[in-house]
This record gives sequence, C-alpha cells and structure tokens, in this order.
Amino acid sequence: MLSSSERPQMVSPVSKDATEDLRKATGALDAQAVVKQDLLPADQAQVLNESSVVQMAKYQVPQRSGDIVMIQSEHTGAIDVLSADLESADLLGDHRKVSPLLMAPPCIWTFAKVKEFKSKLGKEKNSRLVVKRGEVVTIRVPTHPEGKRVCWEFATDDYDIGFGVYFDWTPVTSTDITVQVSDSSDDEDEEEEEEEEIEEPVPAGDVERGSRSSLRSRYGEVMPVYRRDSHRDVQAGSHDYPGEGIYLLKFDNSYSLLRNKTLYFHIYYTS
Repeated sequence: MLSSSERPQMVSPVSKDATEDLRKATGALDAQAVVKQDLLPADQAQVLNESSVVQMAKYQVPQRSGDIVMIQSEHTGAIDVLSADLESADLLGDHRKVSPLLMAPPCIWTFAKVKEFKSKLGKEKNSRLVVKRGEVVTIRVPTHPEGKRVCWEFATDDYDIGFGVYFDWTPVTSTDITVQVSDSSDDEDEEEEEEEEIEEPVPAGDVERGSRSSLRSRYGEVMPVYRRDSHRDVQAGSHDYPGEGIYLLKFDNSYSLLRNKTLYFHIYYTS
C-alpha cells in the first residue's frame, strides 16, 4: 500500500494552444504599456517603466512631543520628515494643527499686611477698582523692552475673587496697561472668538475648580483662574517673560450673584 506521499499526483495537462494564447496576451499588454510610456513626459515614463506603484514604508503615529515620523519611498529612496509637534496624525492633509506652547510656571506667594497694602494703594491713582457682580476684569500688561519679568500684588475688601494669568503671543505696539471689563467669562470668550474667527470654541472653565483655558492656541496659560483668599492675605506673584506679548491678568467675579468686589492691585515689571 502506498503512503500519501508516494501516491502519484494528477496534473492537468496544459495544451499548446492555451500556452500560445497566454503569450499573445502578455505581448499585447507589453505593447500597450510601451504606447502609454511614449505618450508620457520623460521623467514620468521612467517612473512607469521601473514601477507603476510607489510603495511607502510603514510609519508610526507620533505619541508625544519629540517623536519624529519619517516616510521613505522604496522607489526613489527619498525621505520625508514630518513635524514632531503634530496634534493629529493627518499625514495627507494640509491643515496640520500645532500643539500650543507650554508656559513656565509662575512664582506665587502671599503676605499678611493687607491693611497696610490697601491703605497705601488707596491713595494712588489707578490702583483701585470695583469688580461688579457677574463681571470679569482683564488687565492687559504688555511686555516692556527694558523688563524681563512681570510682577503683581493684589488684595480685596471682605470677600475673595477669582484670579488667573494668561499670555497673548502678539506683537506689542504700546506699553500702556489697559483694563477690559466683561459681563462674564463666557462673554469674554465670545469676543475673542469673533476676533479670531474660531470655528469650534473651547468652553470656559469653572472658577471653583480652576479655569482650564477659555483661550486659544494664540494664548498661553500661565496659571488658571482660581478663587483666591485676597481678603485675608495679599496675593503676589511673578513670571519671567517668555517672549514678546501681552499678559492677561483676569479678576473673575462671575460666580458672585450678589456682591461687588473692591480690588487693590499693583502691577510692575523688573529687569
């Protein structure tokens, strides 16, 4: 008895006519390719002659800032290096989103001489204002060509207030400090969205838990808006200039439905 490996294998014979037909079909396809090649420019004809499809090497999607994606053509050997700061893996699209720049943390501290601080600033011009209930006051502080650091100190009467710092990466045309008042943080966001024509607005954060940036990629977050016990201690801090731009010091009273807040503040730069 023969084993399975010893059994004769049945092979279907291939006729001479079938072989001849196959050769003719192959020749016709080659002739058609030559005709198409003659109709193409010289550089494209060379690519078609060598390979009709350019195969790309496999790539890995960047997982974090610092990763680099390289795509190499198996046909030409050319290498494309993609940006390491892509927010999405849209390798074929033209609209590539760049991750916002990270800001260095500020230095913050408090001191207890609230009465002396408020008494001194109460006598100075433009160092005291009232943040009404439901309002957000933004003090815009441009970077100064002679300075390297912005500093702030503030206190309030009787009640706390929300406070946060952001940075607007925009060219400075004036070193004047200005004050902007809005009814709420939501209204302020809407004004910024109209100016920048943002398609998908980012919702405002909660002042109780810390606002996580109602601001866009043009803005950097130095410190989120939190409620500060500025009626008990003077709140102070500083931040080194990251470059040219405008600091946005936000005093947020949008959470208060009944109480206005009297604010005493001192803002300056150092070199």
